[in-house]
Amino acid sequence: MIRSLSAIFAVCVLLAGAAIFEHFYVSKAFEDFSAELTSLYEKADAQTANYEDARAVQTAWEARKERLQIFLPHNDVARVDNYLAETVRLVAEENYAPALPKLEALMHLAQTFPNAYRPTPANIF
Repeated sequence: MIRSLSAIFAVCVLLAGAAIFEHFYVSKAFEDFSAELTSLYEKADAQTANYEDARAVQTAWEARKERLQIFLPHNDVARVDNYLAETVRLVAEENYAPALPKLEALMHLAQTFPNAYRPTPANIF
C-alpha cells in the first residue's frame, strides 16, 4: 500500500514537473518568436523590410517548430506556417500593405499560444 501511494505521488510530481517545463519552454520560444515578428512588422510598416528579413524569421520559426511540435497541435503549427509563408512572399514582392495584417495575426498567435496550452484547470478538465 505504501509503495503504491509512493509510486502515485512520484508520478504526480513527474507530471507536474513536465507541465511546468512545458509551460516555460513554450512561453520562451514564443517570446523569442514574438520579438522577431515585432522587428519584421516594424520594418514592414516602415517599408524597409526585404526578403532576407522575412526569410530569417521563417528560418528561425522552422528550427523552433521542430521542437515545439511535441507540445502544440499540428493545426496550430500549420496555421503559423501558412501565415508566415504568405508574409515572406508579400514582403519579397514589397507588397507591404497585405503583409501587415498577416504579421499582426502572427503576433497575436505568438502571444496567445503559450496561455492556451498552460496547465490550468480549465485546460485540463
